[in-house]
Amino acid sequence: MNDYNSRRTFLKQTGILSVSSMLPLSVLPIDYKYKMGLQLFTIRDAMAKDPIGSIKYARELGYEDGEIYGYDGKNDTYYGIKSQEFKKQLVDLDFTISSGHYDFSSLFNEPMDYLKRYVDQCIKGSKTLDSKYITWPWLAPEFRTIENFKILADKLNTIGERVSKAGLQFAYHNHDFEFTDHNGKQGYDIILKNTEPSLVKLQMDMYWVEHSSNKNIHELITENPGRYVMWHIKDMDKVTRDYSEMGNGSIDYKSLLSSVDMEDLQYYYIEQGGNFADNSMQSITDSAVYFKKHLQRFL
Repeated sequence: MNDYNSRRTFLKQTGILSVSSMLPLSVLPIDYKYKMGLQLFTIRDAMAKDPIGSIKYARELGYEDGEIYGYDGKNDTYYGIKSQEFKKQLVDLDFTISSGHYDFSSLFNEPMDYLKRYVDQCIKGSKTLDSKYITWPWLAPEFRTIENFKILADKLNTIGERVSKAGLQFAYHNHDFEFTDHNGKQGYDIILKNTEPSLVKLQMDMYWVEHSSNKNIHELITENPGRYVMWHIKDMDKVTRDYSEMGNGSIDYKSLLSSVDMEDLQYYYIEQGGNFADNSMQSITDSAVYFKKHLQRFL
């Protein structure tokens, strides 16, 4: 994809070679396999005030893809904007939305018919945005028991089957609580073992695996082929172990990204949940600068 001769052929065919042939290869555009993604929850304060302007700013920083949150299924809106109109704005910005985090947890104890109705709403919104993935992002604290993780696994299979039949894909996103020890058992093990791999994909939050798990990122990916289709990439403060801007933390992403198996990876999203050095918009700026300079070449 980054071959010098193929790029020169393209430039010659498009008439750009006369301008760019004297430029060193290092300053020519690089075609990366993956779009640089942003989990928009990172800038949730800015999104609440001006969602389109915030995405435009992110796009100018080099982010090309995003993961959304906060869908209102009853009104079919994202950030208060009708999904059709939101999609038009995204097209104008040349910005895609490949996945969304949806509020399934609030329906955990509701009848299955309620959950299915919400799933259908999420399918409608996702299709409007041309998103590939619908993602379960969170389980409220009151539900985090071993028995409830078994119930969760069943719900994930049910949703995954419904989403798959609609032509989309479904995934589960981890935090730290899945790795909590319950008398020798972990919720994450139950999810891994009791969900159907073809129906329930996995979105790995690398920060939380490094922060809270006794599991190794490389081993998780290797031992679960075909499942880790999305990653959340965020750094960890060297002292407090809280979130941090990319490059300021303790996770050695240069070693990790240069060695980890990416065969199943489809999308990644840079994220910072809080603990901003200044503010959220400055943080995504600083993270983008560092990521493009030091890490994007691995992706």
